[in-house]
Amino acid sequence: MSTPEERRWVGRLQGQVIFAIAFLVLSLLLLSQIGTQTTWAARTAFFAQPRFWPAVALGGMVLFGALHFWRLPRRRIRRTDVTEAKIWAQPLEYALWFMGYVMLVPVLGYLPVTMAFVPAMMWRMGYRRPWFLWLGVAFGVAVVMVFKTFLQVRIPGGMIYEYLPGALRAFFIVNF
Repeated sequence: MSTPEERRWVGRLQGQVIFAIAFLVLSLLLLSQIGTQTTWAARTAFFAQPRFWPAVALGGMVLFGALHFWRLPRRRIRRTDVTEAKIWAQPLEYALWFMGYVMLVPVLGYLPVTMAFVPAMMWRMGYRRPWFLWLGVAFGVAVVMVFKTFLQVRIPGGMIYEYLPGALRAFFIVNF
């Protein structure tokens, strides 16, 4: 049941508590690190100091984050807030996929990882017919060919290429 303050609140209320807490904690963490991440330069004007404007920005983030949390009609986390936070966290899965891809390329090579990654992403997005998966493999090969051959992007070869014989190793490092 909603309170009178919740009924007067304009906009969506679910997730606001978790957002306000997370924003305030992150802002405080960043503000606590400002002494190690920036410097105070001697014989420099106050407003030209390397630490001044980051401190103003982070101080504003802490101040306005605290005011946002203070002005919320409720400050307890409910089940609807957790459900909303889970929805916000779903895109992070794709960032993890990308980080896995980036970490595997130097080990296995650009071509094999791309040929495995594209169909895996297609499977994850719901395209599960074999035709789509093979189309994903072909797209992965095409991407590698365009980047390595036509655009001549220099991507380091995978460590696995070191186990190939001499001429074949050089060919794979340059082209795949």
